[in-house]
Amino acid sequence: MPDARGRTARPEADCPVEVALAAIAGRWTTLVMRELMHGPASYGELRDRLPTLSPKVLAERLRALEERELVVRERLVGFPVRTSYGLTARGEALRPLLVELYRTGAALRGGGASG
Repeated sequence: MPDARGRTARPEADCPVEVALAAIAGRWTTLVMRELMHGPASYGELRDRLPTLSPKVLAERLRALEERELVVRERLVGFPVRTSYGLTARGEALRPLLVELYRTGAALRGGGASG
């Protein structure tokens, strides 16, 4: 439990910083989020945009993001059945965090932005 100054004696799972970091945890998670920040995309579109990401890991990341209520999966009408993934309001709320993490990482790395 935080003291009057907002400090805790040890990391706590419900700490807002820990919650935000846990939301984007996992290799490839931030890149999947980045792609969905451009708008909803099908599984195939995500595969095309992230060609070195294995189908298994993409499916795992999308499932985890759904469980965290950051991404919503929508079945589209028609044949063949298609699925679209998009950010929820909670997912969109992470945009400023991801932008700032990118900027901070670029500054710590020494400038250049390429990822």
